[in-house]
Amino acid sequence: MLGSFVQFLALLGSHLVTAIITVLIVYVIIFHVWAMVLEMFLWTKPLGRKTFGLSKEDAEGSKTLAANQGLYNGFLAAGLALSFFVANPETAFTLKVFFLACVSLAGLYGGITVNMRIMFLQGVPAMIALGLLLLT
Repeated sequence: MLGSFVQFLALLGSHLVTAIITVLIVYVIIFHVWAMVLEMFLWTKPLGRKTFGLSKEDAEGSKTLAANQGLYNGFLAAGLALSFFVANPETAFTLKVFFLACVSLAGLYGGITVNMRIMFLQGVPAMIALGLLLLT
């Protein structure tokens, strides 16, 4: 089955696969920047509370933890963004693999422990990008 998938990817051509990987990574970057903004700056605001289903009291009581979580989301976005600006292809590849693996695991963990939406919005795009990256 894996061999068939690899042959399918070869038929698509390396440029298309590279474009798909890039689009997925850009999505992951945008997702994590938005998560950072929501968690660090909008957590106690109406949009933040609505997004995470929080009462005003719960948002106020957890805003420091949310800001810390948002900072980590920012680090994930920054690491993936950096991978596009590194001149050395091996270093760029390593950065992409590392940060996509981190996002994939975070998405999997969030999906299992908090809400399956996290898995699909955060984890699955990163997992697909990581899988394609490792197969090319």
